Amino acid sequence: MKWNHFKSKLLLKYTLSYISIFLIPLVILTIIIYHNAVDTLRSEIEQTNVNQLNQAKTVIDERMKELQDIAFRIAYDEQLTHYWTHHPYYSRESISALVRYKATSSIIDELFLFFREDDSIYSSQGFEDLNVFTKNYKFNSWNKSEIVHDLNSVKIPTMRPAEQLVQGTKIQNSMLAYLVPIAPNNTPAHGTVMYLIHESNLTGLIDSILSDYHGMTYIFDNNGQVLAANYQGETITEQEVHALFKLDPGTHNLSLNQEPHSVVSVKSDSGWTYVTAMPSNQFFSRIVHIRTFVILVFSFVVVMGTVLAIMLARRQYHPISDLMEFIRMKDHPVPSATSNELEWIKKTLHDYSQRVDLQEPYARNHILLMLLKHGHTGEFPAEFTEKLGIRFNRSHYFVVMMGWESQALPIGDKEKRPVIQLMNEVDLPSFSAYAYGVELPQPNQLAFIVGFDAETGHEASLNARMEPITQALQSMAEEHTGISPAIGAGNRYSYPEQLNQSFIEASTALETSILHGQGSITFFHTLSGTGEEGSSFWVPKDVLLKLVQSLKQGSYDVAVQMVSTALNNLKTEMPSVPLLRCICFDILNTMLKTASELGIHHVVNQLPRVTSYDSLEDLEKKLAGLAAEICAHVEAKSETEESSLMDEIVAYIDANFADYDLSLGTISSTFSISSAYFSRSFKEKVGMNFTQYIWQKRMDEVIRLLLNTTDPLKDIITRVGYLDTPSFIRKFKKETGYTPGQYRKMNSPNAGDSVDDDDEECM
Repeated sequence: MKWNHFKSKLLLKYTLSYISIFLIPLVILTIIIYHNAVDTLRSEIEQTNVNQLNQAKTVIDERMKELQDIAFRIAYDEQLTHYWTHHPYYSRESISALVRYKATSSIIDELFLFFREDDSIYSSQGFEDLNVFTKNYKFNSWNKSEIVHDLNSVKIPTMRPAEQLVQGTKIQNSMLAYLVPIAPNNTPAHGTVMYLIHESNLTGLIDSILSDYHGMTYIFDNNGQVLAANYQGETITEQEVHALFKLDPGTHNLSLNQEPHSVVSVKSDSGWTYVTAMPSNQFFSRIVHIRTFVILVFSFVVVMGTVLAIMLARRQYHPISDLMEFIRMKDHPVPSATSNELEWIKKTLHDYSQRVDLQEPYARNHILLMLLKHGHTGEFPAEFTEKLGIRFNRSHYFVVMMGWESQALPIGDKEKRPVIQLMNEVDLPSFSAYAYGVELPQPNQLAFIVGFDAETGHEASLNARMEPITQALQSMAEEHTGISPAIGAGNRYSYPEQLNQSFIEASTALETSILHGQGSITFFHTLSGTGEEGSSFWVPKDVLLKLVQSLKQGSYDVAVQMVSTALNNLKTEMPSVPLLRCICFDILNTMLKTASELGIHHVVNQLPRVTSYDSLEDLEKKLAGLAAEICAHVEAKSETEESSLMDEIVAYIDANFADYDLSLGTISSTFSISSAYFSRSFKEKVGMNFTQYIWQKRMDEVIRLLLNTTDPLKDIITRVGYLDTPSFIRKFKKETGYTPGQYRKMNSPNAGDSVDDDDEECM
């Protein structure tokens, strides 16, 4: 009967653990993501409001400047002099001139011209006496005497706060009065121009720019008076209004009328302060979709995570279940459902461990034998070899093999087993060495893996360290058997993975040692030594490495220098002709191999020409020519790759020129090149710098859209990547001589008559 998974407390524990590990970080991460998303959205909304309010401020400041410009032109207009306006015949022309000036600004409701100390005043309606301010234009708190006084005494452009004005028998309107003194040729002011402006004309400009904004709007003068305001149905106290005026430019969070508000404040150069206050509930209504999306994603991830946790728990429990089934098949009793499977398995494994301990010597010998034959221990992990007491923590390793003649130590001799047992692990502290004994399949032979510590030095000094260690092992073997074995020792290596090589070398040395008789010791390095005679004739390795690298880099000068250095060494040594040709072919082979790696396969065709030389000087010239061809090919390939990269970048710019984030930095980052390199290469490629190219692309696209669509000018300019519409209009006019609206009207027969208004709205 199999273990019931559904009754397993361990499986339930795994499942709950995975769900906890998954849910706790998920909840924390979701909260962080949600708050970050909300904060980011809030920041974006507030920044958008700041930008839009700055734009509204700029538009209103420009309108005020227009009013001052109108007053300036009135001051120098001959038709609006004191003489001309009082003339019985020309006064009509003066009134017409005032009508024209009024029409130049869309925010003017009425325009008055007053000559100081005069008893009359002029407007677009005609000539009137000062009683007009008690009959036709009656302010709520600004009486006639105060108006006349201000008209005669105002010295600087002054805006009066909005107040109710009764125009004749009409209903009351909230009006602002803007007084501008006129003084031509820097003379004392001789008159005043007064504009009447609907309060809604200023607040309406702000509302139109802020689009879907629904909150309070205030315009304060330098002294904190509210010039114009749009309350949107809200009311706040005077102290709260004064607090809004005192705010520094930027975004703030305030409680107004006992409700939280997001407040934006900006200041103009003229000293006016613009403030908007948006209720926080309006902000949170914009993030409902984010909250809904986060909840849906969170719910989906929780469901999927729970399913995944169950699958992982079952997957983790599956090996335990299989192990229990395996143990059950071995006739072990299965624990009850209330017991802990891991504790029961632990007890069972402990029983198996006791059996394994009995087999440990055989396992240890098997591991060491695999290391000698293959240089690795197979699939056995390092923890397993550590458990068996096998450690490799010395700087050098070599193999020693011992052999006895069959007559000296017959097969089945009971003396051999004690040798293996006694020399299973030998410690040689006087030599900072140890050795592991390994029983070999061959009869009458033993192997020892020897490790010792020594600083890397000359070959002779390291070889000298190996000799006393080998002699000590021979003495110990002779002491236990009574017979001195023949010994063969391999070369030393720095890593145990190289012991298979030392094992082969020791086997070879042992064969030689046995020929010399029992008790002899042979080292492999004494067999493999060939002497150093003639070794200086070969080309130094560093020269060949530098030659290869210079060819890969396309550095002709260095490549020729390396060829010359290599051949000059040969001239100095003067080797035999056959050896000289072999060495020269080594240089040639290095160059051809490098060319092949670089994909330059055609140089192989020059092999007959290069190999037919009469002297080293002739060979040097031909190798220099070969190096020149390889380097030229590398340089040409580099230039081709650079040209291809520039083509790719130009194509990328053509496809993304409308992205307002496009810049030298983004291009350099995208294509992993430096800004300076890109700027220089781009100008060489297209004949103009990056900024000029982007401007021309956007200019061409704006012209195309102007002539082929009826889209608003502001939308077109934004679409091609410009956020500063007035700046673009100025640059467009400087480039073509016309504003975009004028250009569309002149070149598009289907354009409407209102295209010039687009320019006005965008300025």
